[in-house]
Amino acid sequence: MIHQYKNNGYSIILDVNSGSVHVADPILYDAVEILSGRLSDMEEPAELPEADRQAVLTGLAGRYPKEELLETLEEIQALIDQEQLFAKDIYQDMVVDFKARRTVIKALCLHVAHDCNLACRYCFAEEGEYHGRRALMSFEVGKKALDLLIASSGGRRNLEVDFFGGEPLMNWKVVKELVAYGREQEVLHDKKFRFTLTTNGVLLDEEVMDFCDREMSNVVLSLDGRKAVNDRMRPFRSGKGSYDLIVPKFQEFVKRRGDKDHYIRGTFTHHNLDFAQDAIHFADLGFKQMSIEPVVAPPEEDFCIKEEDLPQILEQYDLLAKEYIKRKKEGKGFNFFHFMIDLQGGPCVAKRLSGCGSGTEYLAVTPWGDLYPCHQFVGQEGFLLGNVDTGVTNLPVRDTFKLCNVYAKEKCRDCFARFYCSGGCAANAYNLHGSITEAYDIGCAMQKKRIECAIMICAALAEDQEK
Repeated sequence: MIHQYKNNGYSIILDVNSGSVHVADPILYDAVEILSGRLSDMEEPAELPEADRQAVLTGLAGRYPKEELLETLEEIQALIDQEQLFAKDIYQDMVVDFKARRTVIKALCLHVAHDCNLACRYCFAEEGEYHGRRALMSFEVGKKALDLLIASSGGRRNLEVDFFGGEPLMNWKVVKELVAYGREQEVLHDKKFRFTLTTNGVLLDEEVMDFCDREMSNVVLSLDGRKAVNDRMRPFRSGKGSYDLIVPKFQEFVKRRGDKDHYIRGTFTHHNLDFAQDAIHFADLGFKQMSIEPVVAPPEEDFCIKEEDLPQILEQYDLLAKEYIKRKKEGKGFNFFHFMIDLQGGPCVAKRLSGCGSGTEYLAVTPWGDLYPCHQFVGQEGFLLGNVDTGVTNLPVRDTFKLCNVYAKEKCRDCFARFYCSGGCAANAYNLHGSITEAYDIGCAMQKKRIECAIMICAALAEDQEK
């Protein structure tokens, strides 16, 4: 399968099945375009059929000299022989074994606080309540969750635990106790915990900064961008904006954090479709690690993203990509999560096919110990998987998530982005379409554009290094 596109002056050919990326000159680009309309993926490297060679020679006659066309056809043949063009799909047969494979749990999202000190308008957790009641996780429940993770992790040594909410700093004492307990268990079970904290920053202080800098492998800082943008969507319950209180704390923490993992995480909505300016604002504030995600909201909300917003959104990704390259070349670069792509290795095959592992390898835990496929399913009783005392007992739902892969989704099978986005978010698909094996069309369009920009950025930066 071939995907071709032009972006920022680069003509790019992506061989989807092999992952090979080619920055093409016009003649190669046009020749492959003709062939991709005639050839399907090859079972094995093979000679180009004579009829297809003639189609290129005839189709491009008059535009390029015959000698150059013949050389280009030889170049294409060499790439086919190297399995870098029209490569066979070697992954589809693997998915039949997914349901039978042994499941190990490697990550938990601990909802240590179903409560929040902000009233973000787009919050799927309803100010931290998750369709239920306000509650804080006890140390006892959190301890059982960590014990369950250790017991269910099999031979996997590295385990991940996210402290989430609501606002997890509203239950700071338990966060510290659970980290201490986890460190004790590392020695006893030959495991290694990678702790992450997601915070809105309201309660960030010296003690929290020092502890997080020491114990957290990653810290996610929630902020939406420019002051007016942030304060419109992320106010206190009084209606007052949160920007002025939070930004200085985040700047201080990032300064302390240095090169250790952290990032600013924003959300853009229908009200700030010029979100590239929010990313640039982050960079100007000194934040070099960032992500700005599209809101997912019911269509009746005034801030939801609509199909008619897509042209402006896609243009914003192009604008941001150009600024990204410009600042990198000037030595003032920043990292934007969706533009960070590994064209050499990338994720393992299982992750390429099935994504985040929600419902199987990754679970969310409520304050009272119930287990759900991820934080976005919490409170939806049809997705209740079990609890920290019994483990996962709802095997039919778990097995449904096992089969959530790019070949189970009709819209993903023939999509060039499938091995990069891994089928997208199951929760978004369910919330908008009622099925975890559906695809969120607006989200897909944005994901495709981000991937195209990311590949173009790799090409631009590699070209700059060669000069």
